[in-house]
Amino acid sequence: MINSPPRRWFQHFEAHLLSTWEGRSPGARAVEIGCGTGYGTKLILDQFGAATVHAVDLDPKMIARAERRLRRYAGRAFLSQGSATDLRVTLEQFGGGKDASYEAAFDFAIIHHIPNWRDAVAEIARVLKQGGKFFFDEVTATALARPSFQLLFDHPTEDRFTAGEFLAELPRHGLEVGERWRTLVGGDYLFGVAIRQ
Repeated sequence: MINSPPRRWFQHFEAHLLSTWEGRSPGARAVEIGCGTGYGTKLILDQFGAATVHAVDLDPKMIARAERRLRRYAGRAFLSQGSATDLRVTLEQFGGGKDASYEAAFDFAIIHHIPNWRDAVAEIARVLKQGGKFFFDEVTATALARPSFQLLFDHPTEDRFTAGEFLAELPRHGLEVGERWRTLVGGDYLFGVAIRQ
């Protein structure tokens, strides 16, 4: 499902929805966690107007697929294998991973896959510059508890977050979301943009 045309269509919809709150990020230096096959990276460059994207994924096979997809973005898309909970070493080769390295960070439904999801939120906040934007869309515990989700997908089962719990975690790390969020499908999906204070 992650590599399917329906997922790519939905990711395009997600990007459009997120861009309605804070618009494009022209010229931004961006980081993407869980880049998968690189479709989100392409959207960050094309739709959001980022100058560069440093994208990470745990799976080396996904990195290889993303490299093929992003060949025409040489010099703008930089890919590496690594964890969203510790970007220091992973992004060091690109001059990133330091505190306040990026103007934008993107999470296209990745954090709900991470067992220690709060650490991922903290790491995103750490690498964002003051005024930097955290674009997120997430699948909540409401969806993950549905039998259909459990049948079709493999997700961590412990410490999953509701929309309210995810939104409450953001300000603990200096990320202010204000009114720039919404849920869809009865709270199953959460979309928003938080600003690093």
